[in-house]
Amino acid sequence: MSKYILPAFIGIIILWAFIKRVPVYDSFVKGSKESISLILSVFPYICAVLIAVELFSLSGLNAYLAKIMSPVLSFLGMPPELSEILIIRPLSGNGSLALLEGIYENYGVDSYIARCASVIVGASETVFYVGSVYFSTTKVKKLRYAIPISLVACYVGAVASCVLCRFI
Repeated sequence: MSKYILPAFIGIIILWAFIKRVPVYDSFVKGSKESISLILSVFPYICAVLIAVELFSLSGLNAYLAKIMSPVLSFLGMPPELSEILIIRPLSGNGSLALLEGIYENYGVDSYIARCASVIVGASETVFYVGSVYFSTTKVKKLRYAIPISLVACYVGAVASCVLCRFI
């Protein structure tokens, strides 16, 4: 059933455009041309974020910060093993998925740590990546509190998710 959803959706769009007398191919080409300029304007921001994430990981700073965060997480009732995923998640979706896979391998998928990590990865966002894409396209230069508030919300959500996972 699921393999028919996307073709059916595309067929419905084409049928709807035919009924509304919209030139489908011309509209597609026009949209493709517009997307190239968007890609060119967003690419430097995405590239900067990806390089920063890689340098952060390779420098060992994430492991050092994870070590510092462990006592704070223990105090909040969160497993200290989640400290590295809490640091990487706002920076990189793929990096956090790799850490999540490591947690699954080390602790099992049904463990408390794995459940907490799954909810954190599934319910939080890559704040810096989304911020760089969003703010580069809107031409907003003064971010003020957008990133700090997003990070606070991300971490409050992580603590709440671990509290909820304790009861599940």
